[in-house]
Amino acid sequence: IGHKDLEDAIDDHDRVTLYRILTQFEESGVIHKVLDNSGVTKYALCNDECETGHHEDEHLHFECEKCGKTYCIEGVEIPQPSMPGTFKPRDYYLLVKGDCGKCY
Repeated sequence: IGHKDLEDAIDDHDRVTLYRILTQFEESGVIHKVLDNSGVTKYALCNDECETGHHEDEHLHFECEKCGKTYCIEGVEIPQPSMPGTFKPRDYYLLVKGDCGKCY
């Protein structure tokens, strides 16, 4: 779900408070950011292995090019990137674009 969608769903809200709550949920391992090509920050619930300060959400994200919805896809193995030299990745994301089952 996108930040704007959350704002629209809450009648009486303060944007700063909502941002702080989302940041706290992310830091606590409750939600994670979903990156897609929309330029809008989206969030999804974390899996059971996530905890405060550490996310275990290396999974595939699928963006439907027709409806614009983004899905978390579990169970698809994503190879860990091999980084040169002294680069040490903390997180990595894989985005696949296409048509979802509803739009296919």
